[in-house]
Amino acid sequence: MDVNIKHAGKTLAVVLDVEQPPSAFKDAVYQVTGVPVERMKIMVKGGVLKDDSDWKKIGPKPGQTFMVIGAAGELPKPPEKPVTFLEDMEDQELAEALAIPSGLKNLGNTCYMNATIQALRVIPPMQAALNTTSASGSLIPQLRDLYSSMLKTTDSITPLTFLQALRQALPQFAEQSRGGLGYAQQDAEEAYSQIVNCLRPVTDASDANKKFVEQWMMGEISRETKLEGDASLEPPTFSTEKVLKLECHISITTNYMATGIANSLQTTLTKRSPALGHEASYVQTTRVTRLPSFLTVHMVRFAWRADVGRKAKIMRKVKFPTTYDALEITSDELKARLMPVNRRLVEIDKGRAERRKIRLRKRGLVGGGDTAAMDVDDQGEPEDVIRAKEREEIEGLVDPVVKADIGASWSGLYDLVAIVTHKGAAADSGHYIGFAKKSAFHDPTYLDPKANVDTKTLDILEADEDWYKFDDDKVSVFPKEKLGTLDGGGEDSAAYVLVYRSRVV
Repeated sequence: MDVNIKHAGKTLAVVLDVEQPPSAFKDAVYQVTGVPVERMKIMVKGGVLKDDSDWKKIGPKPGQTFMVIGAAGELPKPPEKPVTFLEDMEDQELAEALAIPSGLKNLGNTCYMNATIQALRVIPPMQAALNTTSASGSLIPQLRDLYSSMLKTTDSITPLTFLQALRQALPQFAEQSRGGLGYAQQDAEEAYSQIVNCLRPVTDASDANKKFVEQWMMGEISRETKLEGDASLEPPTFSTEKVLKLECHISITTNYMATGIANSLQTTLTKRSPALGHEASYVQTTRVTRLPSFLTVHMVRFAWRADVGRKAKIMRKVKFPTTYDALEITSDELKARLMPVNRRLVEIDKGRAERRKIRLRKRGLVGGGDTAAMDVDDQGEPEDVIRAKEREEIEGLVDPVVKADIGASWSGLYDLVAIVTHKGAAADSGHYIGFAKKSAFHDPTYLDPKANVDTKTLDILEADEDWYKFDDDKVSVFPKEKLGTLDGGGEDSAAYVLVYRSRVV
C-alpha cells in the first residue's frame, strides 16, 4: 500500500508491504531519507516500530503518515554499473544471472533457519536420501519439497510450510519474543542440530538398511578417562559415542580452529574416586574412531553469562581452514587406515592444479582455442584418462574396512563447502547468514566425480573458488579472498557452523 512518511519537515511517499517484515519498510524509508536504519525511529501506533513488530496489531492504512526521527547520513549511492535487464543481456551474462541459486525470504526472525537450510543444501547424499526414502517423520517431506522447489527456480522461496512444520515439531522455535510481538530469534547451531536429528529416520539412497545421517554425517569417538597423577592407583575407564559435530571451544589462547578442536578433545574433570575415597582430578582423552564424508564443526562462540541472564558471544578471532586434515585427532588405528589415501590425494590435487595452469597458459597463448592438443599432458594423455587412472589408484589404496563403511571418509582430508555465520553480540539476537561454495551448485563432478565434463569446462569450474552468500533472499557472489573476514574478532559476521566435505577424486 502507498503510505507517507514525514521527516525533517518533508512529506515523502513510500510503499509499505505488510507481508514483509518491518525491516523491509525501514530499508524503503532509508532509500528516500538517507537515515541509516540503526539511527532511525519510526513512530507507529503503540510506540516505535521494531523489527519484530506485528503489522496486524499496528493496522496501517493506505495514505497514512508516519513520523520518522533520525539524522540523515549520506544518501544511497547509485550502482557503479548501470542496471542491466535480462532482455538486454548477452547469452553468457544471462546464463550467469540465472544460475544464481534461490534465496529464502525472512518470515520474521527466521534467518537462523534460512542459513541452516542453505548450508545443508550442499550435501548431495541428503538430497538423494530425501527423494528415495519411505520415512515420513517430522520435517522430512517438508524439507524434501522445499529443496525440490529451490531447484526449479532462481526466484526467492517463501519457506512458510517448512517453518510451520519446524515450529510444530520443535516448539522451542515457536518461542515468542520478550515483548510478545512476533517470534524470537533462535540459535542457528541448535536449529542445524535439531533439523538433522529429525532426519535420523531417513534411509540411505544406496542402502535402505542404513540411515543417511548415521552413515554420512555422524562420526564416532572413543573416550579414555584416567586418574591424574599416579594412574596406577585406579584403572582407566573407556566409552564410545556417536557424534554429529566436532566442537571448537574458544579460549583466550585459541587462534586456529584445528587447535581449538584438538584442545577440546583433551580435558580435565573432577569426580569422586572409588580408589581414593574422595574427589580427584581425571584426564579425559578423546580420539575420533570414525570420520563421516560430511563433517560438521561447531565454533562454540556463545557462553552463558549469569550476570546478564543470556548467552554472550565470544568475539575472539579464530582462523578456520578451507582444507582441514583431521588425522591429527583420530585414533592410531583409524589414522593407519586413512593415511595412504590422505597422502596420495594431496599429491593428486597438486598435480591437477599444475596441469590446469599449463592448459590455461596454452589456451591464452593461442587466443583461447580449445583444440584437443591443449588438453593433454607432456606424455600425450588427455585429462579425463589421467583422472580415471587416479580414481582407480585411489580405489586400490582405500582400506577394505573403510570402503565397506557407506558414507565414511576415505582419507580424513576435507574441503570447506558451507558456513553459517552470526552477526551480533548474543545468540538470541543479531543476524545469521549462510555461505556455500559455488562449485557445489555448478560443478557436475561435485555430485559425481566420474561425471563426463569436457576439460575446458572443468578447468573453468575448478578455477572458480568463489562462494555464494545467502543473506535470506539476497543471494550474491562472495569472493574466496574475503573468507578471512569471517574469522571473527568483533560483532560482525563470524563463522559459527562449518560443513566440510571429504575430498574425492
